Amino acid sequence: MPTGGKSTLTQFLIEERRRYPGATGDLNALVTDVSLACKAIARKVAFGALAGAPGSDTPASGTVNVQGEEQKPMDVLSNQLFIRATEWGGHLAGMASEEMEAPYTLPPQHARGKYLLLFDPLDGSSNIDVNVSVGSIFSILRASVPGQDPTPEDFLRPGTEQVGAGYAIYGPSTMLVLTLGRGTHAFTLDPMLGEWVLSHPNLQIPDTTREFAINASNSRFWEPAVKRYVDECMAGQTGPRGADFNMRWIASLVAETHRILMRGGVFLYPRDRKDPARAGRLRLLYEANPISFLIEQAGGVASTGRSRLMEVRPDALHQRIGFVFGSKQEVGRIEGYHRDEPPEAYDAPLFGKRGLFATTA
Repeated sequence: MPTGGKSTLTQFLIEERRRYPGATGDLNALVTDVSLACKAIARKVAFGALAGAPGSDTPASGTVNVQGEEQKPMDVLSNQLFIRATEWGGHLAGMASEEMEAPYTLPPQHARGKYLLLFDPLDGSSNIDVNVSVGSIFSILRASVPGQDPTPEDFLRPGTEQVGAGYAIYGPSTMLVLTLGRGTHAFTLDPMLGEWVLSHPNLQIPDTTREFAINASNSRFWEPAVKRYVDECMAGQTGPRGADFNMRWIASLVAETHRILMRGGVFLYPRDRKDPARAGRLRLLYEANPISFLIEQAGGVASTGRSRLMEVRPDALHQRIGFVFGSKQEVGRIEGYHRDEPPEAYDAPLFGKRGLFATTA
């Protein structure tokens, strides 16, 4: 076989469909359309500055998205590629994107299907300028009323109702990581064949880890439980954990997730006090829910910091949330610290008088 005996994405999807004799193949076709959009985005990203202005420091015509963030040209282009690749096939009733304020209504000439697609077309786009891995994230739900245009409320469903989720990562190699509810599987794009090849079946996250990822620049805004957790990790072998930990931060959710799926770890982007009006930073529907589905299917845990994230019932299309995921024992410890959260006067901040860099009084 040209793939060295490994399954392609198409073969994998056919085998999955055979497990369900009544399946129509619409879900397979939708995943294939999404994978085509990811191939197109990967090609554009790979050209970097040679593509004209794919990154880059210049916003897309001075526009901002609904999040109030400046849109890079590649954000806009990636959004268009997702729409054009998936709107025509008759598998979707509608779609919603991080880059669009309201759900996208399919053109009238296209048939309405039985699925909803939610996506972040280019996660971490600010990293393109420095050649750091970026990616695309997607989530698939069943339409409330197949064959009809959905209402905005139809998208507000907990993550437990997802039928599929995944991401593509555009790095040294391009990979598609996918779950349809039976494990998490990674496919590597063979650039010679143009095929996604199953390179990492049934990924499993170790229950334990000595690696965590968090943006330490926000430490002054952290809640006491998060301060306690990070401080104990940073204290190393002489601290209460009795072990040395490594700290990572890429500022790309896809890249952070990929590292954890491949070798373990825990990621924290917790709720904090920097903006009290927000319950967190990451988007529930486009980022946290699909990543949670992938993590749980790989044996990990995904949490708000206090409880299972996929059980959260959304109340807004662009809702944000605190997010902690990864190795089971570490996420459980963080949830436990929140349950037993010390008073706000907890006196062990990372850089405080009892912190790692303290001097004896």
